[in-house]
Amino acid sequence: MLWQPALPLKYVQMSDEELAGAIRARRAELGERLVILGHHYQQDDVIQHADFTGDSFKLSQLASMKVREVGAKYVVFCGVHFMAESADILTPDDVAVILPDLSAGCSMADMADYEQMVQAWEEIHEALEETKGPATRVIPITYMNSSAAIKAFVGRHGGAVCTSSNAARVFEWALAGGRICCARARMSRFSSFPTSTSDGTRRKRRVL
Repeated sequence: MLWQPALPLKYVQMSDEELAGAIRARRAELGERLVILGHHYQQDDVIQHADFTGDSFKLSQLASMKVREVGAKYVVFCGVHFMAESADILTPDDVAVILPDLSAGCSMADMADYEQMVQAWEEIHEALEETKGPATRVIPITYMNSSAAIKAFVGRHGGAVCTSSNAARVFEWALAGGRICCARARMSRFSSFPTSTSDGTRRKRRVL
């Protein structure tokens, strides 16, 4: 968990109405330099300040378009880590993407970390070498609810990031080109795929 300094005492002592008024005042000062995103899981006292509300990736896309339209310099993403990372990827380098609560994580994204992905990738290729069969391309796929580090790994190895709306098309594309290594963010940390041993028997190998 990333370290985050405590809120100044004056904010802790404010009532909800006073906090809302302070936020509105600061927004007025920053004007179009500020874009606030509110994930639809947030409470109403947060959502009331959002320029855009919705699901994670759509919010990042909207922020990117808004930044380019008005030249905003600050994006406040009221969500979790992987959401803010996505917004940071889609916006220019000189735009600051701010996650108000650095401890806000996603249980689905936390199901797989970068080190696990690298280990699984190595194990898969070791298993394929053991089969001594024809060369097989392995295509990594990760779900949107994953860290930027895993998304970058997938991209470097010719894979793709899928969402719930395009998952079927992404998997069809990947299966047409080889086998899939899926860093998935639900149900289980591990998928399994069949491999053949030297004597022709089949066995299961766990992969991320």
